[in-house]
Order: sequence, then structure tokens, then C-alpha cells
Amino acid sequence: MSRKVILDVDTGTDDAVAIMFAALHPELDLIGVTTVNGNVPVENTTDNTLRVLDWIGRSDIPVFEGLARPIARLGFPTARGDSDGGPHGKALPIPEPRSVRQDTGAVEFLVETLRSATEQITLVPVGPLSNIATALAIDPALTEAVDEVVIMGGGHAVTNMTASAEFNIWADPEAANVVLSAGFGRLTLVPLDATYQALVTRDTCARLEESGTPAGIAASRFISRRIDAYDGTVNAADAAPVHDVVCAAYLVRPEVITTRSLHVTVETAGPLTIGRTVMDTRLNSTQKPNAEVAFGADPQLLADLLLDVFTRPPSTTAASVSPPPE
Repeated sequence: MSRKVILDVDTGTDDAVAIMFAALHPELDLIGVTTVNGNVPVENTTDNTLRVLDWIGRSDIPVFEGLARPIARLGFPTARGDSDGGPHGKALPIPEPRSVRQDTGAVEFLVETLRSATEQITLVPVGPLSNIATALAIDPALTEAVDEVVIMGGGHAVTNMTASAEFNIWADPEAANVVLSAGFGRLTLVPLDATYQALVTRDTCARLEESGTPAGIAASRFISRRIDAYDGTVNAADAAPVHDVVCAAYLVRPEVITTRSLHVTVETAGPLTIGRTVMDTRLNSTQKPNAEVAFGADPQLLADLLLDVFTRPPSTTAASVSPPPE
């Protein structure tokens, strides 16, 4: 039986790769995608999500637009504002969507879907956690319908937004704190410490492109952009992290990451440390762990998974229609 999954995304390039992986892997049943402000404004994350699903022939997967701002911080930026030279840009380099978002909002979809679930669902938020936290504020018992939450976010030794914080957690720290303290039966946190170990190379991009499949072509474009943007900032030439797809890969091959059971909270007050994921790594800690935290990742296994899923002919994947012409 395939694993039922909801992705919560702020679709730029790495979210797009994660969406394609979850939509095309035969062991995953992507029942919906919710969007949130983050890499770009929410209207663009929604547009990009629709582009990706149309391109790979999975317009049957519904997309629900979510929150346009953090749950508490009115003065915080509403999106990263990625530049044309950054790893995302505003619009992904594939054709504009033909499909449209659902009339139902992301939070309403999450609440209704989890309340009515007859089997447990896996939540995979890979952007700011505003939608998930708002759904929990409406109904804290939603945790009972979730078998696992897999979050891309945070950092212990590695950060990217400030000297203390990773972007997804920093963008809505109160929401992140709500989710981490909600009491989910299993919560896996995949921080930058792990994703920066799972670099994808330009050689893998070339192999994806050569496959000629819609997913292979798109993944090559998205990851190549990331490699260009990260040039000189990672400890490998012609490679870059593709953070969000590590979470999707973990759903089918848990050994792609290595984890430790830790207690994690989020700093919401300190002016120099807002958004810091405070991980209690003390050997003598008495705090009860609330997360499995990834500190390692296997780059070769991730590359093999991407090549396996994205280079299959569309007829052997879940795709139902051909992608639009460019």
C-alpha cells in the first residue's frame, strides 16, 4: 500500500524537485500540495507548484494556496525575495500552468482532510510552518491523524538566513515552535546539517537531462540553477544541496539520512537568535526527545533515487497526461 502524503511547500527549485519525486514515486500517494509564503510570495509558490505538476503530467493532484504571512510577526518579510541570480528566481523555467489552484484554502484543506482521514497521513512541510501551525491552532487533535511529520528546516552547526537560523524556521519561528511542541507521534527534522551533506552534482544533472523525460529535464534545470547560485559556497565543485527532496527521499529510503533523538525548541525572543533551532545535544540531558534530527545524509543514495524516479519513461510513472510544450 502506498504512503499517503501531503506536501506543504514554498515552491522554488528544491521544493519543485521534492514535488516531482513525491508525485512520481510509486510508493507514495501525493493526495494534495499546500503552498505558503517563503522563497517567493505565496501567489508565486502556488504558480510554480501548478507549473511543476502540469509539466510532469500530474495535474490531477490538487493544489491549495495557504498563508501569505507569518502567524505572529507583522513586521517580518513576507517572502525571501529571491533575486534572478539566486537559487530560485520568481518563476520556474518551465511553461506557465494550465491548471488552477483549488478554491479551498490550504488550512481548511488540512483540517478537513485530517479530521476525515480513515488512515494516517504523512505531512511533509518543506517551507515556513505557518499553514501547519494554523491548522493545529484550529484543532490540536489533528496530530492523531498523522503518522509522521517530516520537516525540512533548522540548523545546528549550519545556518543560512542569519548566524543563528535557517530560513524556513526563521521566517515563522512561532509557527515552528507550535509544530515542534504539538505532540506528534513521530517528528523527523531534516536540517541544513544533513542536507548540505547530500550535494547533487552537475554530472547527475547531465544524466537527468539526457534521459529526455519531463521530470529529468526539469530536475536538471532546477538543480543546475542551484549549482550556479551556490558556486563557491559549498565544499564541492559543481554541486549544490537540494534540501527539500531529501525529505521526500527519506519517505521511501529512510537510510538516506542518519538521525539522533533530541529535544528541539525554537528561539522566538532573542534579537540575535530568532529562529534558532535549539537542539539539546547534551549527553546528560533530561529533556524528553520530541524529534528525530538528521545530522548525516548519503549523497550517492540520493542521486541514485533521483535518477531512478526521474528517468523512467512517463508511461511507467503515475503521470496521466503529457507535459505541455515549451
